[in-house]
Amino acid sequence: MRVTVIGAGIAGLTCALELAERGASVELLERAPRLDAAGCSWFAGGMLAPWCECENSGPLIARLGAESLAWWRAQFPGTILNGTLVVAHARDTGELLQFGRRTAHFESVSGETIAALEPELAGRFSGGLYFREEGHLDPRAALAALVGRLAEHDVHIRFGTDTTRRPSAPTVLDCTGLAARARLPDLRGVKGEMLVLRLPELTLHRPVRVLHPRQPLYVVPRSEGLFMVGATMIESDEATRVSARSMLELLSAAYALHPAFGEAQIIEIGTGVRAAFPDNLPRLRRAGGALHVNGLYRHGYLLAPALARRAADVLLEGRHYPEVMDEDPGERRLA
Repeated sequence: MRVTVIGAGIAGLTCALELAERGASVELLERAPRLDAAGCSWFAGGMLAPWCECENSGPLIARLGAESLAWWRAQFPGTILNGTLVVAHARDTGELLQFGRRTAHFESVSGETIAALEPELAGRFSGGLYFREEGHLDPRAALAALVGRLAEHDVHIRFGTDTTRRPSAPTVLDCTGLAARARLPDLRGVKGEMLVLRLPELTLHRPVRVLHPRQPLYVVPRSEGLFMVGATMIESDEATRVSARSMLELLSAAYALHPAFGEAQIIEIGTGVRAAFPDNLPRLRRAGGALHVNGLYRHGYLLAPALARRAADVLLEGRHYPEVMDEDPGERRLA
């Protein structure tokens, strides 16, 4: 089968690789001029946290995410499985109790255990939750690795391509996120904002989530003393600006996690808009002559491999996955 995949974000790359490894002839098109301009995948946190995400999502996200963890271990050696640590300051311990009620696959840990897991946080928190089976990765390194794997299968990205014009290939897989809204009118944009800080003096071994009733925070360690700091979810399609309020809140929360962040260098400020359906669940949907993989919301790296497997099954084997497949609402109205 010859398949044209549109969009070289995390969904498009994983779908293209899954198809290529199963013998399909794949063409990959991307409207951006290069990988680092290819959308919100570049600005992701890279947390592989299916059970933490149960806080505000259903069991489907956890099930797909757990499946993707195994895929990442097999496909990307940079996948780190050190778990996730969730903490809260003394005034917010109620948030920790609520988080525990909504999630699964964790153990409650004492301040002493937190100090053993993350010595830099010794004495700063009296207790927390440890999700031992979760992991994380550097999204940009993962994107580059996937591009390399595709090249091994003779699949190369055609950057700077007008993806609004449908290719002539008989089978099209659309992974263009919010750009597909003309064909998927129930999509909406959810903006996320992030910082990359450099602080070589501080070491964290796993993502740390700090709970707060208004502004929760996550800090994800990367190589060379870098930390990705994020949390914001703003209902907006506009991705060109980061608000001063968001930056102040992120920096203040990072400083509250550890005062050393007050001396960190701000390396990058970024923002991206994630595509989401009204229920924040992903979809495989046929519309406009293509099979769409969309609506990954804030779970791009967590869900993309599992959705890629299902998309390949649909195209190559004619399988059906009712938990993620639905009809085009427009076609439903016409019927």
